[in-house]
Amino acid sequence: MYGVPNAPTAPGQPPRRRLLRFVLAAVLSVALVQYLRFYVHLSHEYDGGAKVPLRAQEYLDKCHLLTVKPGPPPDFHTRTHSDRFVPGTPPTLITNATIWTGRGNGLEVVHGDILLHGGIIRRVGHLQRSMLDEFGDLARIDAQGRWISPGIVDLHSHIGVGSSPELDGADDSNSFKAPVQPWLRALDALNTHDDSYATSIAGGTSLVLPGSADAIGGQGIVIKLRRPTDRSPTGMLLENPYETNRTVYDPAVSFRYRQMKHACGENPDGIYGFTRMDTAWAFREAYEKARKIKQTQDEYCAKAVRGEWAGLGEFPEDLQWEALVDVLRGRVKVQNHCYETIDLDDMVRLTNEFKFSIAAFHHAHETYLVPDTLKKAYGHPPAIALFATNARYKRESYRGSEFAPKILADNGLQVVMKSDHSVLNSRFLLYEAQQAYYYGLPHNLALAAVTSTPARIMGQDHRIGYVSEGYDADIVLWDSHPLALGATPQQVWIDGIPQIEMPYTSTKPQSFQKLPRTPNFDKEATETLKYDGLPPLEPKRVTSDTVVFLNVSAVYLREEQSIRPAFFSDTANPLSAGVVVVRAGKVECMGSAITSACASIIEDGRVDAQVINLEGGAIAPGLVSVGSSLGLEEITSEKTTIDGYVLDPLSKDVPVIVGGTGMVIRAADGLRFGTRDALYAYRYGVTTGVVAPQGSGFLSGLNTAFSTAASHKLEDGALLQEVGGLHVSIHPKGKPSVSTQIAALRHILLGETTGELKHWVSKIKEQGEAPLVIAVESADIIASLISLKAEVEHRLHRTIQMTLIGATEAHLLAKELGQANIGVVVSPTRPFPEEWEKRRIMPGPPLSETNAIAILQAHNVTVGVGVVEPWMARNTRLDIAWAALESNGQIEKADALALASVNVEKLLGIKTDSLQGDMVATLGGDLLDFGSKVVGVISPRRGLVDIF
Repeated sequence: MYGVPNAPTAPGQPPRRRLLRFVLAAVLSVALVQYLRFYVHLSHEYDGGAKVPLRAQEYLDKCHLLTVKPGPPPDFHTRTHSDRFVPGTPPTLITNATIWTGRGNGLEVVHGDILLHGGIIRRVGHLQRSMLDEFGDLARIDAQGRWISPGIVDLHSHIGVGSSPELDGADDSNSFKAPVQPWLRALDALNTHDDSYATSIAGGTSLVLPGSADAIGGQGIVIKLRRPTDRSPTGMLLENPYETNRTVYDPAVSFRYRQMKHACGENPDGIYGFTRMDTAWAFREAYEKARKIKQTQDEYCAKAVRGEWAGLGEFPEDLQWEALVDVLRGRVKVQNHCYETIDLDDMVRLTNEFKFSIAAFHHAHETYLVPDTLKKAYGHPPAIALFATNARYKRESYRGSEFAPKILADNGLQVVMKSDHSVLNSRFLLYEAQQAYYYGLPHNLALAAVTSTPARIMGQDHRIGYVSEGYDADIVLWDSHPLALGATPQQVWIDGIPQIEMPYTSTKPQSFQKLPRTPNFDKEATETLKYDGLPPLEPKRVTSDTVVFLNVSAVYLREEQSIRPAFFSDTANPLSAGVVVVRAGKVECMGSAITSACASIIEDGRVDAQVINLEGGAIAPGLVSVGSSLGLEEITSEKTTIDGYVLDPLSKDVPVIVGGTGMVIRAADGLRFGTRDALYAYRYGVTTGVVAPQGSGFLSGLNTAFSTAASHKLEDGALLQEVGGLHVSIHPKGKPSVSTQIAALRHILLGETTGELKHWVSKIKEQGEAPLVIAVESADIIASLISLKAEVEHRLHRTIQMTLIGATEAHLLAKELGQANIGVVVSPTRPFPEEWEKRRIMPGPPLSETNAIAILQAHNVTVGVGVVEPWMARNTRLDIAWAALESNGQIEKADALALASVNVEKLLGIKTDSLQGDMVATLGGDLLDFGSKVVGVISPRRGLVDIF
C-alpha cells in the first residue's frame, strides 16, 4: 500500500505534494475497501460452505450465451453501411428495371429503381430526385426495362475447398481420419485462388460445405464470391461465426448461425467399410455424447444462476464437440447429404431421438416419394436441395426424377436447386431452376429456389435472397427473364461493387423478357409416382399406317451433310398452318393445310390415319449424342451395370488372347440397350447415340452408332453402324508422358502395327474410310497434333481425317485447326476449368464476346457438340439452343441442329443415308424452343412413328 489517511507526513515535503499524496491515498483506500467487500462477498459461504469460484462471472457469461437465440441483432436493418462495405465504393442508381424482389412468396414484381449505397440496398421503387441530392458521385445504370433479381444463392457448394483446376494435394473437401468430425471447419481450407470465383459471380453467395465422405464431415461457411480487399479467406465470409472481436460481433446480443455437414448412405459406408447400420450408430454415438455435454451444461448453469456453486467446478465444455452441442441447441444448420428412403427415414428418426432439426436434405433423389416421412422430422420438415436432371450416377440416385421439385412443392415442402460445385458448374445454377420450372415447379418457387429459399434455409434471409431495403443481397441485372433459357447477367453487384469489368451481351428477342411458357407434364409426374420413381419410358408405336401432323410451324430436313429449313408457316395467319403426312415412317408430303398436296389427303378423311396436333410445333432431324458412356452403362458407379474399361497398352501388358499390342476393342460388343438414360434421351429428341469403348488410358477402340429406342442389339434398326472411327486419348496424366503418347500415335500412323489395329489404321491412312478421333483438351497438345497430322500427310502423300473431342482449349487454335481441316466435337458446350489442361476456357457471355463453337465455325472448322455424362444426353437440344443464343446471331437454327446431328456423324465416321433420318416432332414450338415438348419420333429406318 502506498499509504493510509493517518500516515505521518515526511518532514520537508511541500504542502501541495502532501495534499496530492493524501488524495491518492484516499482514492486507493476506497478502492481497497471496495475490493475487500467484493472479495468477502465472493468468499461468503453458501449451501454447506462452497465458495464462489474466481471465474464465476466468466462461467455465468457462458451460461447466458447458451440462451441466446441465433439471428441478427435487433437493430440490424437500421445500419447505414454493410459490414462488408469497401470504403470508396460509389453509390449506384439502377433505373427503369423490372425487379423480382423475392417478396410475397416470390410473386412481387416492382417496376422502378434501386439505390445501392454503403454496400446496402437503400431504396427500391420509384425514387424522387430529391432523394438523390446527397449523392454527388452517383453511378447511374439504365436497365431499359430488363429484369433484376437478388444474386444467386447456392446452398451446396465445394468451391474453394475443392480445387479448380484440380491439382494433386489441393482437394481439401474431405477428411478421412474418422467418420465423425464435427470440429473440422471449411474455413480452414478455403483457397482464395480458385479459378471458379471469376466465373461464378452471378451466384454471389455460396454455402461451402465439407465433402460427404464422413457421416459428420465438419462445419460449412457462407461466403461471397467477391475477392476481398484483404485477400484472405476470412474476408470472404458473409457473417463470420468465429469472430472473437466483441466490438465486431457480440454473441451475447445476437448469435450467428453455423452450418454442419452430415452424410448418410453410400458415401461414408464406402469410405470406412461401414454398413448403414454402422453409420446410423456413428450418428447416435456422436449425438449421445453431445446430448450428455448439453445436459451437463444445462444442469451446471441452472445451479450457477441460483448461486449453488457447491461441487460445480469449472464450466463443462469440450472444444471438439461444442458445435454438435450447438446443433442440439438449434444454433447450427444441419445440411444433410441423403438420397434414399431408407436413409431419410433413419435421419428423421434420429432427429426425434435427439431433438434437433435438419435444415435441408441434399441430393435427396427419393424425397419426392416420401413427403410424409419428411414431415415427421423434429421441429420442422427439412427443405430439399436437388439437381434438376442429374441422376443415375449411383444406385442412390437411380430413381431421381425431373418432376421431384414439382411434387415436393405440391406437398408443401421447400425446394432448393443446388450445384454441388464442381459436380455442376455453379455459374449456371440458374439453369437448374429453369429446368425445374420447365418440368412443373411454379415460376415463383423456381426462382426462389436459387435465391430467397436457400437464403432462408441457411439462416441468412435477413440480409440476402431478396431485393429489399436494408439488405446487402447481391444484385443481378439479366439480359432476359431469369427463367428464360440462357439468361445471362449484364452486370452483377456484390457489396454494391460491379463485378464484370467489361460485360458482353448477346442480342435476344424481346419475347425473352417474358416468363417463358412451358409444357404440361402432369401426366408424367403422376406416372412417376405410380411406378415408385421408375415409370415405363418405352415409346408407344402408332398402329395406323398413316399419321397426320397438324398445325406445324416449321419442318427441317437433312440435305446431304447439312440441315435446311424445308417449310415455314405464317404464324400470324391460321389458314397457313402446316400439315405433314407420314406413311410407313416416311414423310409423304408437307405444306399448307389448304394449298398443299396434303390437303387432299386430309379431305379424304382416311379412317386409318392418326392425327396429332402440334399446336404450332415443328418437325426436325433427330439429334445425336456423343462423348459419354451412353449405351455402355446403366448406373455409373455400379460395376455390374456397365461395360467396364479397356486395357491400356501404354501402361500394362495386353494379353495375347485379346490381341496384344494389336488389340482393338469395339464398343458395339458391349452395348447395353434399354438403359434409362438412353430412353430419356430418346424422349427428348436424341434418337442416335455414338459411343466409343471407355478407357482411362491411350487407346480406346472403335465407336458405334445405335438407336436410343431399341430394346436389344438384334432388333431391326438397333445398330445403325457397327464401327466408325478409332478413338485415342491424350491427356497429361503423368504416366506415361504426353510426349510418349504422341510418339505412340506417330508410330501407329507411320510405323508398323499388327492385328486388328493394323487393319483399322490402314482405313485411316490409306483408304480414308475412318476418322482418327482424339480425346484432348489442352491447346499445347492440340498444337502438337496439328503438327503430327501435317507430318503424317506429308509422308503418306494423302490426307487423313482427324477429329478432336472435348477440346476445351481448341478456340485458341481455331485458325490453325481450320487450315489443317481438323474437326472438333466440343464437349461440354459450356466449359469449366475443371483441370489444368482445361483452364484456358472461352466462357461465353458476359465474360467473353462469344463462345468457342462460334469462334471455331468462324474459322471454317466443322463443329459438333457432345456431353460428358449419360444423363446429360437428354438436354442436348437445350445445349445447342443455348449455344445459338450466345453466338449473337452467328449460329442460326438449322446450324444449331447440325451441331448435334449431321456434323457429329461426319466427324465420327457415321455414314448417313435416308434410312437413318429419324425426325422428331415437338408440341408448341421447335426442338430448340425451351417451351416445346417432344411428342413423337418419325423413323423411316424402322418404318414407324413413336409417340410419347
